[in-house]
Amino acid sequence: MDLRIGLVGAGRLAEVGYLPALAAASGVRLVAVAEPDPARRARVAAGAGESAHPDAESLLADAAVDALILATPASAHLAGARLAAAAGVPVLVEKPPAATAAEAVELAALDPAPRIAFNRRFARGAAALRAATPPGAEVGLVFEIGYRREGWGAHTVADDALADLGSHLVDLARWTTGAEVTEVLRASVEQERAEFDLQLDAARARIRCATDQPYRERYAVRHRDGRPIGQRTEGGPLVAVRDRVLPRPHALVASLTAQVEAFARVVRGEPEDVLGTAADGVAVMTVIEAVRARAAPAGVKG
Repeated sequence: MDLRIGLVGAGRLAEVGYLPALAAASGVRLVAVAEPDPARRARVAAGAGESAHPDAESLLADAAVDALILATPASAHLAGARLAAAAGVPVLVEKPPAATAAEAVELAALDPAPRIAFNRRFARGAAALRAATPPGAEVGLVFEIGYRREGWGAHTVADDALADLGSHLVDLARWTTGAEVTEVLRASVEQERAEFDLQLDAARARIRCATDQPYRERYAVRHRDGRPIGQRTEGGPLVAVRDRVLPRPHALVASLTAQVEAFARVVRGEPEDVLGTAADGVAVMTVIEAVRARAAPAGVKG
């Protein structure tokens, strides 16, 4: 039988990402949506035929669900995950996993511990790039994501570039190399841009993210002598032109579909080693806070 999924949050990510992904994913069925905004709640429920609820608490109380996806702002993740854990319902938490590293630690302590939606792990070519990267080798990574926030049209969330995109890239650097971040070497953080260098054991990563540029993702790994190991890209001007001429589902849908199917395997107790864990969430949020501290002027906290 299909797993019955509840979706908390009917914002932009749900509209263009999770709703079509849940419709495309095998083995799952969206049965309930929770959203505090009445207009969005009614529109999503009417479009897909699910039961509609004002919040996660009422959804869990009134709808029969096997698992929950939290597509809410990071500030609401811990409260929603606590409700799900109290009800014994597995939960997938959207990135960034929490507002702070301390909250990420609290998430990881829940039983059942949530999984974290680092969906770039499921993007086209990501697994191949990871497989091509020698574990423990002295490699250099350049990972970049840029998009125009004004074109995305988020309803409520206005995270800076570091929280919005940096969390994806820190996770991908860890996952690709199989190493933990040992040092933040330099960092520059603004509302719409962040750039920083990370040491991951023997590997070094340069991370760039921006919310004021045309959509493009680039991931490149090289040996220290410059020889290429692998590279993949998404977006760019030619893709933008193609998508205007031949409209298609948002680029997120394919990776979110694969991620939802991976989450379903976890809920069923089947083997799954790609989906992000709560421990990954703690590691990423710890690095994000270290980047902020490295970028802050001397004597300034935050």
